[in-house]
Amino acid sequence: MDHEKVRRLIRELLVEIGEDPEREGLLATPDRFARSIAFLTSGYRCDVEKLVNGAIFSQETNNMIIARDIELYSLCEHHMLPFYGRAHVGYISKNRVFGLSKLARMVDMFSRRLQIQERLTEQIAHAISDAIDAEGVGVIIEARHLCMMMRGVEKQNSMMTTSSMLGTFRTSALTRQEFLNLIGRERPV
Repeated sequence: MDHEKVRRLIRELLVEIGEDPEREGLLATPDRFARSIAFLTSGYRCDVEKLVNGAIFSQETNNMIIARDIELYSLCEHHMLPFYGRAHVGYISKNRVFGLSKLARMVDMFSRRLQIQERLTEQIAHAISDAIDAEGVGVIIEARHLCMMMRGVEKQNSMMTTSSMLGTFRTSALTRQEFLNLIGRERPV
């Protein structure tokens, strides 16, 4: 990302909306925004292989492994406004498991891109499945979208829920129900 170009564009945007980019409170805003947007879109400059970095371990198990309530923050691709919430991620391994932090890092990697929640959910599930050839993967994301809360229909208490179920999480009602029970959801999403 060209930091200087982004800084100049934001300065121009401030002028276009009727602001004075030379006033005290805005002097450093273009630079701060450029740094901020670089961080918020850092997922474009990362890939699953580098992120996992060999932290896949042999383990003679095929039990369900779950990381729940993983906070996520993203930007909607339609309005570039934030959406935020939590992800619940579960998988059944075939004798290979991730280092625990890698699940949260995968959520972050895909969240730090311009997104729609539906795609984000699918990307996380497929990345986990592909990286360890999991028997099954379940991902549920619950998020609040500021594009729906602070503009448009202005629904302050709305929450969007998406799910992606792969492998045995899709084909076995018992596996899916176990996942939902363990993350505290009694009925299917």
